[in-house]
Amino acid sequence: MTARTIKAPSVRDLAEAARYHGIEEIAAKAFDMMQPAERLTVAQCAQEYMFFGSGSGHKTRWSPLKTPYLIEPMNMLTSLDHQGMIFVGPARTGKTAMSLGWMAHTVITDPADMLYVQMDRENARKFSNGDLQRFLVASDEVRKRQLTKRQMDNTFDKTFESGMRFLLTYPTASNLSNITVGRVWLIDYERMDDDVGGEGTPYDMAAKRTQTFGRRGMTVAEASPNPNKEITDPKWAPQSPHQAPPIKGIFELYNRGDRRRFYWFCPKCGSPFEPDFKHLVGYEDARDMLEAREKTYMRCPVRGCPIEPKYKDAMNMKGVWVPDWARVDADGVISPIREDGYIARSNIASFWLKGPAAGYVTWGELAAKYLTATKALEETGDDGPLRTTITVDQGSYYIPASRLSERSPEQLKEKAEDWGSTEEEPTIPPWVRFLVATIDVQKTCFVVQINGYTSSGDLVVIDGFKLRLSDRRNADGDRLPMDPAAYGEDWDILVREVMRKTYALSDGSGRRMAIRATGCDSGGAEGVTTHAYNLWRRLKQTEDGLHRRFILVKGEPSKTAPRARATWPDSSRKDKYAVARGDVPVLLLNSNLVKDLVSGMLARTVGQEDQNEIGVSGRVRFPTWMQPWFYNQMTTEIRTEKGWENPRRRRNEAWDLSCYAMGIVVRPIEREAPWVHFGIERIDWTNPPTWAAEWDDNDFIVNPEADESTVAEKQKSKPSFADLASRLA
Repeated sequence: MTARTIKAPSVRDLAEAARYHGIEEIAAKAFDMMQPAERLTVAQCAQEYMFFGSGSGHKTRWSPLKTPYLIEPMNMLTSLDHQGMIFVGPARTGKTAMSLGWMAHTVITDPADMLYVQMDRENARKFSNGDLQRFLVASDEVRKRQLTKRQMDNTFDKTFESGMRFLLTYPTASNLSNITVGRVWLIDYERMDDDVGGEGTPYDMAAKRTQTFGRRGMTVAEASPNPNKEITDPKWAPQSPHQAPPIKGIFELYNRGDRRRFYWFCPKCGSPFEPDFKHLVGYEDARDMLEAREKTYMRCPVRGCPIEPKYKDAMNMKGVWVPDWARVDADGVISPIREDGYIARSNIASFWLKGPAAGYVTWGELAAKYLTATKALEETGDDGPLRTTITVDQGSYYIPASRLSERSPEQLKEKAEDWGSTEEEPTIPPWVRFLVATIDVQKTCFVVQINGYTSSGDLVVIDGFKLRLSDRRNADGDRLPMDPAAYGEDWDILVREVMRKTYALSDGSGRRMAIRATGCDSGGAEGVTTHAYNLWRRLKQTEDGLHRRFILVKGEPSKTAPRARATWPDSSRKDKYAVARGDVPVLLLNSNLVKDLVSGMLARTVGQEDQNEIGVSGRVRFPTWMQPWFYNQMTTEIRTEKGWENPRRRRNEAWDLSCYAMGIVVRPIEREAPWVHFGIERIDWTNPPTWAAEWDDNDFIVNPEADESTVAEKQKSKPSFADLASRLA
């Protein structure tokens, strides 16, 4: 007979057994467990039994006084009329407390298995070892019901005396499949993938896990809006008073529900209104951020009453949640808006709270963050901070200026200006300081646009034309069509017809302005890149400095790259047959960022120059003689979540050339980017470089009899594009 090995009890086992000192205590405990559970709402249970630890031994009881707006969403968690609850709110509203309050209520009064889903494994581990662990240690009534044996208490799995299991996981197809659980909470839903393994949204997959429980099942998702999720239709208009815009994720879930919004009552006039950042005032003219915090107050949108921050907590206490298609009067009575008496109904209770009501942030902090973000946008062109504060802090959604670009050609045409220019004789208006030509390479032509720039950052379209005929001739002596991919000599025409071209000034002096630089597309059909590189090399060999003003441009393949950066394409071959030998600089442009910039400029109107919303304070300007094709091409592309797209595959050369023009002259968004050429937004216009000076002092203003080579001679002493980029790189 084989002797059986007896395992010695562990320290944890001994500690667990030590909880009972005899059969009497075990029996008494059994009878206690047979007592009916205390009848409490989730909010009442949280207020009674939920504590938060500080990590230093101190603990604090949760109170609804700071976040009373959480009471109704928390109590919906046990509603038999709803199988889902969605909460959209800014940061620092107490969403974590709401989730732990539900856990406390489940453990103490109504045991059932629970599944909590974090955005990924690492954040699940942090939550378990952080907020969850401190809650369990501090909340005695919850802790004493927990089984602490090793196999029953680990990072992702905790068991309680009732047999209830608390599971913590992250969204993968396997983790959200093959499990039946009555209660699921999705934490920070906006940071999860919209589609889990091709099997659906995390919410829909989680709801399948609770479906077996019918009316007793509950699936919850909460989040602050995601700064990186954009509206699918920027021209969207709500079809109901409380509808959220068409944005994937938490807003889409909110729209499935009964769409409740939180309303305050003005402490001065009693009028109900929804607290929103747009009602905050007083901070706009502050001299610094501290002053902005101090001066911020709210203006009642109904009667204009000034509401000081001291009233915030009282307004939160009296605030009410109002479902869609309903109104609330000054007495707090909710009634339908529609004549048929309809008020939104759903098996999902959905809530959307705005930033000014958030319990743990002040109005002054919201204003200061907004001012900081708008300043960053003005100085760098980066709208990242503004996206973040509007979504995460204000609890709203963000529409980039570029998305507002989905305008019609007719709307754009209304902005055309008459400065005496004609199609036959385009002239330079007095506000233009320098010119840049941009070229798009087509199968049988070069498409050219001449662009001017002002001291306020305006992009002024001066001229647009096509070069269709080459210098090659047929047997009859007629000029043959251009073929840029096949004939290198066709590229030489760009020097004569574009780079050395001049335009008359509108002052009637007879003087003309030469082109400061020419940007040319270097990609396209096979052969285009080779001929583009070879033209740059030929220009360099002439030793007149013209190559310094010829910039090859190409789209940046990386979506995360800076707006512009210089490269010297190289290949393993160094012989004369290699296309890229590391000697020709090419400017890579991040198409989405550059097009966002130009689109924002197109959206601006006269009088907005001082708002400086996009890093450069300008707009796109064009003459009245422009033909319909220009307006059509400027409005062909639209901004989607994937970037700028041309859904109807229409011609868009004018749009591309305008984007090349701004990509060349505006410095990159990232300060560490290796290349800055013009840096128009950094120019000191009280002491500009000579190529951007007033006309009387400008190197590129020539008399009619002057040869353009005079301009080239002036530029010989200037550092070349390649030299400058090489040094900065």
